[in-house]
Amino acid sequence: MSEKPAFRAGGRKAVRFSAEELVETGFLVDGVAFPLVVRPRGADTNLASWAEGQRGLVEGWLLEHGALLFRGFGIGSVEEFQQVARAVSPDLLDYQERAAPRVEVARNVFTSTEYPADQPIPLHHEMSYSHNWPTKIWFHCVQPAQSGGATPVADDRKVFGLLDPEVKRRFLAKKVMYVRNYGGGVDLPWQEVFQTTDRAEVEAYCRKAGMQHEWRGDDRLRTRTVRQVVATHPRTGDTVWFNHAHMFHVSNLEPAARAALLAVFDEDELPRNAFYGDGSRIEDEVLAEIRATYDRAAVAFPWQQGDVLLLDNFLASHGRQPFTGPRRIVVAMAELYTDPSHPTPEPAP
Repeated sequence: MSEKPAFRAGGRKAVRFSAEELVETGFLVDGVAFPLVVRPRGADTNLASWAEGQRGLVEGWLLEHGALLFRGFGIGSVEEFQQVARAVSPDLLDYQERAAPRVEVARNVFTSTEYPADQPIPLHHEMSYSHNWPTKIWFHCVQPAQSGGATPVADDRKVFGLLDPEVKRRFLAKKVMYVRNYGGGVDLPWQEVFQTTDRAEVEAYCRKAGMQHEWRGDDRLRTRTVRQVVATHPRTGDTVWFNHAHMFHVSNLEPAARAALLAVFDEDELPRNAFYGDGSRIEDEVLAEIRATYDRAAVAFPWQQGDVLLLDNFLASHGRQPFTGPRRIVVAMAELYTDPSHPTPEPAP
């Protein structure tokens, strides 16, 4: 409880507010309960302190809505953002088995994906190509772009219902195979992806993660792995579309870049690509349908400086719109979840 002065007919009197009354909730669009927007009722509400005391309330809101936008709390630095994230998620995660370049700006707080500003990033779940992934992902707007640069989000309970049943049937029958080729100066080197220069550590990680790996000379590495297509939320029981096929597939590349790479590499030699789990090719039109479905479900809003966005990484997907001018969004991840269908790795020989 906290006290705020109020003016009444009888003079100034201390009025006590409960922690829940220190904030107000609403929506960006009337009638669309995604994301839930949380704002302070007063200028002196400290978001980190409030969230730490109301962790159960925040968790309940997140399970109900899938995405929470904390706006107007005056979060002015990466350090303040880190405090907010840790108030709800005390143990923030490192970023392993990387799919995109990031810079660590504070302990377990990273820049958002470093990707050309004129290119969109399709909606996706964080690390849905892996055998484990964060349950929660936090975003903080340090500096909004001059124009564009929104982080669209989608309610994946809605996405799953919108997907073509035949697309779901086909993927569920076969699963998804990811093939990545590291080295050669294209895409991320394996040293950055696995955050080590020790081949033995990489091999141990691959065994634990159920990934086939092959050293190919000249410091090159190939990995191949079959992963899930859907995931079931461990608390709500919701089934959601949960994979990176539309992200890793060659059809996700800008046409000129795709043509340039295919002039040099076979499809299974590309830096990254996705196939059906039996190794057969995924049709371009199927991936286009998946991307279009995400777009139909997406909600986009302009970032405001100081915004903090919390997503349930099962229930909500995220992307990025093109932008101009400087833009700085930082990210933190929490609560590692391991796919229960992931096979137990065999011991090293």
